[in-house]
Amino acid sequence: MIDMSVEIAGVTLPNPVMPASGTYEVDDLHEGFFPPSELGALINKTIFLHPRPGNPPPRIWETPCGMLNSIGIPSEGLHKFLEEKLPRLRSLGPPVIVSIAGNSLQEWRDLAAAIDESGSADMIELDLSCPNLEQGFIWASDPQALAEAVAAAVEAAKLPVISKLSPNVRDISEMAVVAERAGTAAVSMVNSYLGMAIDIRTRRPALGNITGGLTGPAIRPMALYSVFATFQKIQVPIIGIGGIATWRDAVEFLLAGATAVAVGTQNFVDPTAMRKVINGIAGYVERAGFSAVRELIGLAHQPQSA
Repeated sequence: MIDMSVEIAGVTLPNPVMPASGTYEVDDLHEGFFPPSELGALINKTIFLHPRPGNPPPRIWETPCGMLNSIGIPSEGLHKFLEEKLPRLRSLGPPVIVSIAGNSLQEWRDLAAAIDESGSADMIELDLSCPNLEQGFIWASDPQALAEAVAAAVEAAKLPVISKLSPNVRDISEMAVVAERAGTAAVSMVNSYLGMAIDIRTRRPALGNITGGLTGPAIRPMALYSVFATFQKIQVPIIGIGGIATWRDAVEFLLAGATAVAVGTQNFVDPTAMRKVINGIAGYVERAGFSAVRELIGLAHQPQSA
């Protein structure tokens, strides 16, 4: 039997595959494709402290090998999430990661504390790529703001904190170092790359918010390199994200240094994608002669034998 379990910050995942936040809803429709209990972890669409409508439409624009999205993270707010969404996630079996985003340091504290006190989560993910409305920039784009946000959440909660980092910086691996020094228990990377499209029929930006985040297979080589470079600089686990569509893609991220992987855009293309990735990784581990999936982590960093 292949041991597919991995560990992140003291939490054991039955396998290293999970959805990226906002790309997989636990509902009757998705449960009809495969049981969510098969996943390594479950994660919600990012919540804010208060309800918010998200960005104006159009919100999605297809691109070669990917898509631009400008959803703006509509949120039902913390209270409704705690009442309705979190109990269902908790009931399904896999570890639960709750994704949160704050517009101020106090909101990071309040959200982290509330999730911690709920007793229904195993880890908290900070979506640090969201706009900081108080100061007008992305939390993950500024080292000081990043450190302050991570420290605020870490101080407010006993649960392990995962920092989701933005690739729209000079060097994401250095931002991972900043997050680690601020107390994060793991990092997830990468989020989407900033981009835009213009509709030649209207001769105007195609997205209602002008810019959007590029996701899908188009970004995979860049995301993979980010994980590879970061693995050499930090000690905390990495959750690899970015264009993972097949088990082969996932194995590449594990070899680059990711402890777990998150599937995002491909869930919209194939609702059974994550199940296929889990089974494919297991098959690869067995064929390669390993007994546990964690033996793959970081192997691409080992020197080649003569």
